[in-house]
Amino acid sequence: MKTKNPSPDLSAQRPRVVIVGGGPTGLATALELGMRSIDCLLIERESRGGHAPRAKTTHVRTRELLRRWGLADALAQASPFGIDYPTDVHFVTRLNGYPLARFENAMQGSPQRDERYSEHGQWIPQYKLESVLRERLLAIDCVTMAHGCEFISFEQNDMAVRVTVKAVDTGEEHVIEADYLVGADGARSTVREAIGAKMEGRYGLSRNYNIIFSAPGLADAHRHGPGIMYWQVNPDVPSVIGPMDEGDLWFFMPLSLPPEKMFTDEEALDLIKRSTGIDLPYRILSSDLWVASRLLADKYRDGRVFLAGDACHLHPPYGGFGMNMGVADGVDLGWKLAAALQGWGGPALLDSYEAERRLIHEIVLDEAEGNHGTQPGNLFRSGIEDDGPEGDAVRREVSDLIAQTKPREFYTLGVVLGLRYWRSPVIRDDGTGADWRLSLDYTPSAAPGSLAPHAWLADGSSLYDHFGAGFTLIAFGGADTREAENDAAKSGIPLKIVTIDEPRVAALYERRLALIRPDQHVAWRGDIWPAGDVLAHAAGLSPASDDGATAGASAE
Repeated sequence: MKTKNPSPDLSAQRPRVVIVGGGPTGLATALELGMRSIDCLLIERESRGGHAPRAKTTHVRTRELLRRWGLADALAQASPFGIDYPTDVHFVTRLNGYPLARFENAMQGSPQRDERYSEHGQWIPQYKLESVLRERLLAIDCVTMAHGCEFISFEQNDMAVRVTVKAVDTGEEHVIEADYLVGADGARSTVREAIGAKMEGRYGLSRNYNIIFSAPGLADAHRHGPGIMYWQVNPDVPSVIGPMDEGDLWFFMPLSLPPEKMFTDEEALDLIKRSTGIDLPYRILSSDLWVASRLLADKYRDGRVFLAGDACHLHPPYGGFGMNMGVADGVDLGWKLAAALQGWGGPALLDSYEAERRLIHEIVLDEAEGNHGTQPGNLFRSGIEDDGPEGDAVRREVSDLIAQTKPREFYTLGVVLGLRYWRSPVIRDDGTGADWRLSLDYTPSAAPGSLAPHAWLADGSSLYDHFGAGFTLIAFGGADTREAENDAAKSGIPLKIVTIDEPRVAALYERRLALIRPDQHVAWRGDIWPAGDVLAHAAGLSPASDDGATAGASAE
């Protein structure tokens, strides 16, 4: 299949996987499959692009996943303000008002090398991330992207799924047979509806607006210094505002609006001027209502059909988890589908997708909802803009409140890197699973289910760069790997041996051997490779034992 044809012949397609949705989740799924030589068709109703992204934060973990695909540098080059632009978050009464607090290096956005991870976070509009992913997909011959095409329905049996799709411009329908179908089609997922999955939780935590506008001169018109977000805590328009892209493009979000409130462009302009206290020749480019909710699908799968991204989880954007979690869903599901299609992944591996990801989604939804409870309107105190000692006292009170409640939103490394997959049918617990607890501070752990601890090696390379496309067995201290290699040869499961002779790195893993999955999570560790089915278990080819079905979660 070719990708460079803008109007592919859908009637000629027989992909292994059909992906519905061309956002970050669908693109990540296609990349993970395509780079493993799995034929797939990605369909998207709309032409992606524009200047109204929801997401602007690319977390450390997402950039590490882009590094796996060779795309981290391309994303850095797409940065609108340069990769060194400070990812500081400011709390102010207004842009022309009093400072209240500042969080430096929010989301670990500094490009300075850090031992704990291979890539830093980045502030970049989602549409630029999508563009980088699409450009890479265009070079992969086994991936076809069809825009202007929508999902209609599916039928499935034990052997295949038959997907009916329609060309939006002509109305012509095509039935495409594939091995699997992935619904990465967002909050209003038609694939989710087709499998009868229901979103459960709390809808309508708040009503908010996302306004994109041209703001010539605004970056120089205030005295708070550069940053990615300015939380405006005032009685008129509690809101978040910040620079988004080149050309003086800014975003503005008035928050927690009453149920009936809608804005014209003229009213939006007035809100910006009142909230900032700065009157410039602003121009509204787009304006749309969004509703914050906490919702999770009651199932992620029906036979050969899977859900990923916003199709199965929705939450407030505080902490920037949503898009990042969707990319990680695509990676997790993508490598597992590829393993199944290539014959070295078994049924338990596909079962592990929901078992592992649901735990992460639940934890992250809790974090995002908790962050939602401390919006600018909740931080406001009467007298916050008063001059003199009384106003100073109120601002100190609010500053203390910000310091107590907001760090967990901007310093999220414990959630981004530190969660563990547990209750997974393909992770062997080593007795530490029951002791795991969520911590906002990230302490690397090589316990099964955890993200493999990162290290910069003596030669300057990242340990992650030495991992293979299949499983990787890290051997420390001259550990014997011959039995593992024999097991891999007999089973056909891809295994790369990486020998590390650096005590500093060995100390992170606490065992002489560690089996790392394609997604860089630890599947097993020990001092001696045991006789039996360690590799087959990790690939889902052997039934999970009762004591092996616990581990814990990686967030994004």
